[in-house]
Amino acid sequence: MSVKHYDWSAYHAYVRPNKIAIRDLSSNQLLTYKELDDRACLLANWLQKAGVGKGDRVAILSQNCAEFFELEFACAKIGAIELPLNWRLTKPELEYILNDSTPKVLIYDHSFSEISAELTNDCNVSASLEIEKENLDSQYESALKESNHTYEKPEIDQEDLIMIMYTSGTTGHPKGAMINHQMQLYNVINLASPAYVGPDTVQLVVLPLFHTGGMNCYANPVLHNGGEIILIRDFDPGLALSILGNSDYGVSHFFAVPAPYQFMMNHPEFDKTDLSNLKIAGIGGAPCAEAILKTWADRGVAMIQGWGMTETSPGGIGLPAEDAERKLGSAGKPLMHTEVKVVDDEGQELPWGEVGELYIKGPNITPGYWNNPEATKNSFEDGWLKTGDAARFDDEGFVYIVDRWKDMYISGGENVYPAEVENVLYQLPQIAEAAIIGAPDERWGETGVAFISLKPEMPLEEKDVIQHCINNLAKFKVPSSVKFIDALPRNATGKVLKRNLREDLLGTDVPAIS
Repeated sequence: MSVKHYDWSAYHAYVRPNKIAIRDLSSNQLLTYKELDDRACLLANWLQKAGVGKGDRVAILSQNCAEFFELEFACAKIGAIELPLNWRLTKPELEYILNDSTPKVLIYDHSFSEISAELTNDCNVSASLEIEKENLDSQYESALKESNHTYEKPEIDQEDLIMIMYTSGTTGHPKGAMINHQMQLYNVINLASPAYVGPDTVQLVVLPLFHTGGMNCYANPVLHNGGEIILIRDFDPGLALSILGNSDYGVSHFFAVPAPYQFMMNHPEFDKTDLSNLKIAGIGGAPCAEAILKTWADRGVAMIQGWGMTETSPGGIGLPAEDAERKLGSAGKPLMHTEVKVVDDEGQELPWGEVGELYIKGPNITPGYWNNPEATKNSFEDGWLKTGDAARFDDEGFVYIVDRWKDMYISGGENVYPAEVENVLYQLPQIAEAAIIGAPDERWGETGVAFISLKPEMPLEEKDVIQHCINNLAKFKVPSSVKFIDALPRNATGKVLKRNLREDLLGTDVPAIS
């Protein structure tokens, strides 16, 4: 038997075949490592029969399910590239991604059958498979039954791609961050050790698997180390607490952005839930409020904070639990096998204490953006990824993310780039000028506020603006409110002064570094 370094499922099927790999609670599905690998082999066979070769993309549109990992390991076997799609996006947004990435196959959950049929037709996707968990004769299950365990094994190395994850774009369109086998391996190394991930780990995965936080914090590291992941289709605070508190599951690890932690601690069952099995709770994706850290710490839960991006695998900077309260607000220190520096506008390294743009490099960094050499070129400098975040080091070497270097804001753990929303606003003929800023929000951390200047004698109401955004944008990108003003403030070169808008909205200056 030959087991290659990139074929994780084959390795564990060989070493620990009967150990549970995935427990999908939403569908009452249990997969041992042998079953997971068997299904990945069958899918690999079907994909090759459907014309998928090395380097071809296979898209998946679904809420959380085991098929994400069956596809991932099938792609690893045949050199194909998994393309997880954000199910919160509208058809125009998904259409752009599919036309840019040109997948040969779309695998989708039956709840997205209508939009998937349209996308398959409109984006010239040559084959599709429908997942229907309650139906043993679904297209997906039938495809596996009709397949066998044999497939052609191309030469694959660590620099070959395994995944493309599209992130919101600063120019109005999302960019496909290319993720290779090397990035996944180094993310395992960088995250597994600080989070004490091993074969006895049991993680409840609640973040969406189209997101790097769901896929890689810590689901992929857990599977790499022979542990168990528990899946639910979508986050629900009461359900999550009931799973965390159930000793039969023995959940030892959890990861989320701040909002789920806040929703759970505000749930009436929080104080009654037994959290004694939970050894590690990772938190990232957005700044974490002190109240969240202290509330969970008071329940005896060790919180591990960190910073990362889709482009960094995502593990880049981590704060150990023992430093969480002492270094409140810090992202921590660079993880092993990464380099981090803070630079000025000319790219010169700044001394500790001074604020500049955060740069990062290492084997965990993306090689660039799919089908977008210009974005790749603009994002790197001498091998360093320009993160777009403003940061500083303190006198002990802990990194603090001070502000966004660009105008991006984070709503419910999802990055929102104003240019993308502004492009949609400008589709309305009444609008002369538009600008989006992020404003504090108790529920989501931040939400968008639209500042709009109208053309003469062309009235427009707030509800019409919001509805237009709902029709064309994912929910987390839709502005929560609209402010109509005579004209946007601009500097001498014509650049919109968003800091002035923040002052007007919040009453205090919240400077944007740019």
